[in-house]
Amino acid sequence: MASSAQTVGGKSRAGRIIGPSLDRIIKNVPWRKHSNLVASCKSALDKLQTLVISDPNVTDISTSLHIHGLSESDADFVIGPIFLALDTNSPKLIEPALDCLQKLFSHGVFRGEVEPGEANLAGRLVEGVCKCDGSGDDAIEIGVIRVVIAAVRSRVVLLKGECLVDLVKSLCNVCLGSHSISNRVCAKSVLVQLVLIVFRRVEIGKMEVEVDVVQIEDILDLSDKSLNDSTVVNSAQGFIREVMGGNAVDESELLRLRVENGKADCEDSDLEIVSKIREDGLFLFKNLCKFSMKFSTQENREDHLLVRGKLLSLELLKIVIDNSGQIWKTDDKFIGVIKQYLCLSILKNSGLTVMSISQLLCSLFICLLSKFRSGLKKEIGFFFPVLFLRVLENVLQPSYLQKLTVLNLLEKIFQDPQIIIDVFVNYDCDVDAPNIFERTVNALLKTALGVPPGSATSLTPAQDMTFRLESVKCLTCIIKSMGTWMDQQLRIGDFCPKTPEIDTPTETTSGEDGPGIDFELHSDMNSGLFDTLTLEQRRIYKIELLKGISLFNRKPYKGIEFLISTKKIGGSPEEVASFLRNTNGLNETMIGDYLGDRDEFPLKIMHAYVDSFNFEGIDFGEAIRVFLRGFRLPGEAQKIDRIMEKFAERYCKCNPSSFTSADTAYVLAYSVIMLNTDAHNNMVKDKMSKSDFIRNNRGIDDGKDLPEDYLGSLYDHIVKNEIKMKADPSAPQHKQANSINKLLGLDAILNLVWKQPQEKPLGANDLLIKHIQDQFKAKTGKSEPVFYTVMDATILRFMMESCWAPMMAAFSVTLDQSDDTAATFQCLQGFRFAVHVTSVMSMQTQRDAFVTSVAKFTYLHNAADMKQKNFDAVKAIMSIAIEDGNHLQEAWEHVLTCLSRFEHLQLLGEGAPTDASFFMVSNNDTEEKSQKTPVIQNLKKKGHALQSSSVMAVMRGGSYDSTAVGINSSGLVSPEQINNFISNLNLLDQMGNFELSHIFAHSQRLNSEAIVAFVMALCKVSMAELQSPTDPRVFSLTKIVEIAVLSDFFVAVGISENLSVAIFVMDSLRQLAMKFLEREELANYNFQNEFLRPFAIVMQKSSCVEIRELIVRCVSQMVLTRVNHVKSGWKSVFMVFTTAAADERKNIVQLAFETMEKIVRDYFPYITETETTTFTDCVRCLTTFTNSKFNSDVSLNAIAFLRFCAVKLAEGGLVCYDKNTEYDSVNEETSNNDTCMDYWTPLLDGLSTLTSDSRSAIRKGSLEVLFNILKDHGHLFSHTFWKNVFHSFIFPIFSDSRLINYNLESSQWSDSTKHEEYVWSSETQTVAAQCLVDLYVNFFEMVRNVLPDIVSILMSFIRSPYNSSTNIGVTALLRLTRYLGNKFTELEWSEILEALKVTSSSTFSEFSKIVRTMESLEIPRVIPPDSDAELYSENELDNSEPEENDMEAASYSVARMKGHIAVQLLLGQAVTSLNMEHSNSLSASHIKILLEILSSITEHASKLVIETTLQLKFQRTCTHLDISEPPLIHFENESYQSYLGLLQTLLVEKPSVSEEIGAEDEIVVVCKKILQMYLNCAELKSTIHQDLNSDKRALHLIIPLGSAKREELAARTTLVVHSMHVLNNFERNSFRRYVSCLFPLLVNLVRCEHSSSEVQEVLSEIFRSSIGPIVLNP
Repeated sequence: MASSAQTVGGKSRAGRIIGPSLDRIIKNVPWRKHSNLVASCKSALDKLQTLVISDPNVTDISTSLHIHGLSESDADFVIGPIFLALDTNSPKLIEPALDCLQKLFSHGVFRGEVEPGEANLAGRLVEGVCKCDGSGDDAIEIGVIRVVIAAVRSRVVLLKGECLVDLVKSLCNVCLGSHSISNRVCAKSVLVQLVLIVFRRVEIGKMEVEVDVVQIEDILDLSDKSLNDSTVVNSAQGFIREVMGGNAVDESELLRLRVENGKADCEDSDLEIVSKIREDGLFLFKNLCKFSMKFSTQENREDHLLVRGKLLSLELLKIVIDNSGQIWKTDDKFIGVIKQYLCLSILKNSGLTVMSISQLLCSLFICLLSKFRSGLKKEIGFFFPVLFLRVLENVLQPSYLQKLTVLNLLEKIFQDPQIIIDVFVNYDCDVDAPNIFERTVNALLKTALGVPPGSATSLTPAQDMTFRLESVKCLTCIIKSMGTWMDQQLRIGDFCPKTPEIDTPTETTSGEDGPGIDFELHSDMNSGLFDTLTLEQRRIYKIELLKGISLFNRKPYKGIEFLISTKKIGGSPEEVASFLRNTNGLNETMIGDYLGDRDEFPLKIMHAYVDSFNFEGIDFGEAIRVFLRGFRLPGEAQKIDRIMEKFAERYCKCNPSSFTSADTAYVLAYSVIMLNTDAHNNMVKDKMSKSDFIRNNRGIDDGKDLPEDYLGSLYDHIVKNEIKMKADPSAPQHKQANSINKLLGLDAILNLVWKQPQEKPLGANDLLIKHIQDQFKAKTGKSEPVFYTVMDATILRFMMESCWAPMMAAFSVTLDQSDDTAATFQCLQGFRFAVHVTSVMSMQTQRDAFVTSVAKFTYLHNAADMKQKNFDAVKAIMSIAIEDGNHLQEAWEHVLTCLSRFEHLQLLGEGAPTDASFFMVSNNDTEEKSQKTPVIQNLKKKGHALQSSSVMAVMRGGSYDSTAVGINSSGLVSPEQINNFISNLNLLDQMGNFELSHIFAHSQRLNSEAIVAFVMALCKVSMAELQSPTDPRVFSLTKIVEIAVLSDFFVAVGISENLSVAIFVMDSLRQLAMKFLEREELANYNFQNEFLRPFAIVMQKSSCVEIRELIVRCVSQMVLTRVNHVKSGWKSVFMVFTTAAADERKNIVQLAFETMEKIVRDYFPYITETETTTFTDCVRCLTTFTNSKFNSDVSLNAIAFLRFCAVKLAEGGLVCYDKNTEYDSVNEETSNNDTCMDYWTPLLDGLSTLTSDSRSAIRKGSLEVLFNILKDHGHLFSHTFWKNVFHSFIFPIFSDSRLINYNLESSQWSDSTKHEEYVWSSETQTVAAQCLVDLYVNFFEMVRNVLPDIVSILMSFIRSPYNSSTNIGVTALLRLTRYLGNKFTELEWSEILEALKVTSSSTFSEFSKIVRTMESLEIPRVIPPDSDAELYSENELDNSEPEENDMEAASYSVARMKGHIAVQLLLGQAVTSLNMEHSNSLSASHIKILLEILSSITEHASKLVIETTLQLKFQRTCTHLDISEPPLIHFENESYQSYLGLLQTLLVEKPSVSEEIGAEDEIVVVCKKILQMYLNCAELKSTIHQDLNSDKRALHLIIPLGSAKREELAARTTLVVHSMHVLNNFERNSFRRYVSCLFPLLVNLVRCEHSSSEVQEVLSEIFRSSIGPIVLNP
């Protein structure tokens, strides 16, 4: 059966696919019902069996569809049954037929173009597949999907347009109509995959493309829960991966086809295929657009299937646009298709109310805006108002989801700065385009302001708040993107914004000396770059034109006069008439009134206006309709008379034979207007009949009647179709929006699209769309607009001028009315970026407005009413000061005023006395004042019983602009105000004063212009503070002093060469500082530090010893006498002592340390009383003292004081531990530990650095103190901080430069001083390694993750070529494993042992260095080569002396070799110890690593022994120097002894592990090596003496071994005996397996010479107990 099955269909490629399918059809078909099908299948099978395998030349893809390898007739014959099966409607027959087609496509058997047509193979195939999509059977639907995707994926099949569309329709039918959810998901995913493949081919112009597999989650509609079942999704994902898995045709096959079909015109053929691919892609794109434009009928309005199909089409179109490449942007054909079809689809669907469709349309539009805005300028200008602005400007009755979608999409658009700039340049600066940017900002403002109070709305309060927040986000995103774009441009070029006049005069556009610029004509330049000057002129032109239009709509005479005077229009009647007829935005009523005026100039304009119409060949009623479309007839009869009289004249002139005279046309026109009013005015109840109309018009044609048929037809035309004049824009509803739409020319279109009655069917009718298209073409049909690109940042000035006021209003109102955190953040961000843009662009008015708004919102002038948003505003104003200080100019005054008020509130919060109290009391009262109870504590204890008038004034509050807050207020303060005030002061205290100080410290970075503005503003604020009648303050005055040059003066004189002058000025400074230290410094001031800083600077710069000593004494005196008053001055004090610690004079160092010792021991709490950061300065000072080289006692005492600081830090000796105790005691311990972790850093860093000191005592002392601190206080550290401790402070101690002895190979060996600088002593190394291991063991659970680093450090010790360091490393490693071995995981053991293995291998390189050194040296011989010294007398020895340098190098090499051997022996011992101590913790893999280490050591030992040349040089060197030789033989014996011992232990104690790693085999191998080495050492040397003339047997004489060989033999005896004992202990069966390889070696042992009888005894025992039984019992 198997052989027959394999031959079904013959041997051809097509037969192997078609044959089994036909066989399945025969088995499944009812023979009687489908006898023709059975016969056809059998005939086809017979035909396939007889076909000869061929490879025809016709295989080009450009040919019609055919089966590869078959002729056309044969192909039709064998494929015919498949088509018959598809027509049977039987699932059992259709399924194998579809499977066959899918395989034919997948395997490349079908080739060529698939074109429509019933007669050809391709047409029948497509028709048959498409018939199956509606069968309803799940398996058939899946089969259809497989066939379609296989056909599309095939690289040798080109689906032509109609066939491709038919197959897409089949997939759509399955996707929309299948009863199986899984099939629908599969069909949709394949549709998306199909679109990606087709349009990827369109993009690159080739059939061979690679596309990613579609992810189902990305294409499903989340609103349809039935499609989001995980099982369905996973199944569909597997399906799409399956059908996309294989290649249609192998690459080798494609290459073969190309080679075989290579032609001279292959390039033309490729171009033809590319053209076809792109034509088919465009055809599919057009049909997708058409699919999306299908609408329901009147009979079936709610066609849900149609809506789903529309959604599917739009989704596919969005995928195409999302993945579009360069060809869509550069090829006019593709751009044209988008304009003609996609834009029409968006237009037709824009009137639908289905939310999902609206969202898709908006997403599509965003794609077009992002990618194609340069080619779709006029289309974007039309659709943006339709899709976005219409929804955005609807504040009262919007659709919640639709508007929320629009806001979210706008936010996404505005994240691209270039889009915003391009929109403004190409629309707001274009006369013929709508003001998209300005309208968007205004609409967002309206939304941000919310629903006006009292207005009827469909929104809930929550929805309204959501809209307000989203609109503020959009505005913030706009201004942020503008700032980002500005920063990018200013970094590109050297842009320096100028400050042009805000109100540019008209003459700048056009003056008397030259004609105006006609900006209605587009630029002819092809380049997209646009000159900023031209842009400015266009913008001004548009603004003035709009101003003239607005003026005309109110006062037509003044409007026309303004437009003519500014040369926006010409002065002739014809030009004015053209303006009135063609300009959008004009009020139609005003046009009618102006045209009907009797003055001379308006009358001429009216005549010119009427003469501009051409009524030739137009019916009279239609002519009146066209004429009245552009304006509204005035209400005055005389004006109507004049207009209609001119109309009649013009009509008769264009149609001379229409009426007898113009009077007839005039009367008839009046009659038509009256009829129109009568017929269509609801107020008229008695309507005019046709007979009445005819009767009213008798005799008007020069006394004759007009034909009744003519008048009747005219009557019917007017009654049925009203002559619609444009509506009056003064209607109250949507007044602003209507006026804007009129200005854009969109009113009629929007009315048609959006004011459809609800009873209309889904979609828009053809007449409506045609009318919209006609209007759109008429509006934008002048010429193709040019898309401009501007790179000059000056454009932002125009943008800000149009949007700053709405933005400020939106931000201000939202910030004022909302306490929502997100809304507050967005508003302050918007203010921040607005200030940035306006500041850099030198827009003074706008900048000051934004800064003032932020300053007012700080509410620092009314502290009792402050909220969290006001504190955020304070942070924002500080951020503005720091980041945009160079551009604030006059706005600095507002910033500094806020800072002054902020500092005032902080002082009140700390209970400090006010500045005014210093002006009212003497110095003698200072001590008494300092003992008073702080104001805030009084407030807390006594409620509203106020103790300070200044505090009461602050709580009363005042206006922002008042100089002294609250001075004009009176009355008591309420308890609620007191509580709010206290709470706000606590929040201010949490903010701290770092930013405040940072602003003034940052002032030195301001440029020259900015620093002048800063100082002037500071002076203004200071003057306002000092002039306060009730509460004068000195904050700004002290800041002026701080930033002034007083400090520089003292420094300049203090380093003077005149010693007397320098001493005098230092003493004067001391006296001045003492005066300031008499008063206790207020919190958050930096005044002490500023006055003491000159001491520190002079101390650093002065070269005079006397001055430096004087400074130390002065500072010591000031600190010790006024220690309780020193606050911010500690920073400068420690700076002085730090400089003194590094001084070259011993007495200065000693004097400074004595003071430091007293400060730390006795006055430590004062150091951190106000600022905990001074603790860091103290630690750094002590660290500097430890580096003193004059007195080691100073250094050691400084280290001890560092430990004292650590104890204080651990005990909570800093203010940070109890600062907030009064306010928050719940989380005190946790917050304190986290807060104080940073203070450990300088302490630990200093001690870590000291471990590299050149003095041994300092190294050892700092090392012990460092690890003791960590051991004693490590429980306070968090996991994160422990990680930082190890990586920043501990691991750097064990750097290689400290661990490994100085490389003497590349230096002078006699330079002991240099050697000492780089080498830790052995004692220090031992302490360091032991401390490291103990620390890790103690805190193992917290620092477990640093084990690899610990092991790496220990390996660095072991890696050292010196046995002392190796011994330290091995000892530490064994100590680590001894304590933690049972806690290590298997992975951790593997890390340790692998590291040991790598380290062991790395030590072998030392031997190579020794070999290279010895090879370069010449060591003279002491005895003749190859001779025993005993055979020669002393006179025959070589007594030549070698060179001194060579012997010194050789001696060093001998020492290095001894050290190397010692290192290897230590490693072997370490391995043995690890196995002995932790045998239960080590797995088989661990044991294997240990064996590998010992094996590598033994191999290395053998390598050393066989280096005879090296041994000879070592022997000569040792003989010359009378020193011992390196113990090479001992090394080899010990290494083998350890290796063999470990193997034997495994064999005895761990049989399972031994068997797993093959220990028994390895023992035999090692023993063989040992025996062979022994035999090589005791090799028999025989000499054969034979008489050539004799036939006697030759005699073998054994020469005895020399003394050296005998010594070596004796040294190897113990190892040989041990190895033979190990072998003898084997079980009999085990020994039997290896006896064949061991027996020759044992026999040779019998023959050789031995230095001990032990070998013979053990040998005898082996023969007796092991070999004998084998021989006797084989």
